[in-house]
Amino acid sequence: MNLLASFMNLGGPDLLVILLIILVLFGAKKLPELAKGLGQAIKEFQKAKDEFSDELHKAGDTTAKTNPPPATVSQNPPAPAQPDPNQAVNPGRQADKV
Repeated sequence: MNLLASFMNLGGPDLLVILLIILVLFGAKKLPELAKGLGQAIKEFQKAKDEFSDELHKAGDTTAKTNPPPATVSQNPPAPAQPDPNQAVNPGRQADKV
């Protein structure tokens, strides 16, 4: 309650008037139900916030482990692949061109 008062710059009399208006609007029987619902909503919000932050931490940990650092780029391009002289060559269409 003190946090709410300091956040919105409300004093004691201001909070008392607000609570009195809420009491008149909802009645004495509904106030415990409203407070209980508000408490459950805050608890669910905190739970969702914690789960979300855990998921972010897990995602950050897995990307750090699965992504290796980038390899350095060499200045020399790779040599072209040489055909294996021991393998038979199928002439295909090239036999017609000769």
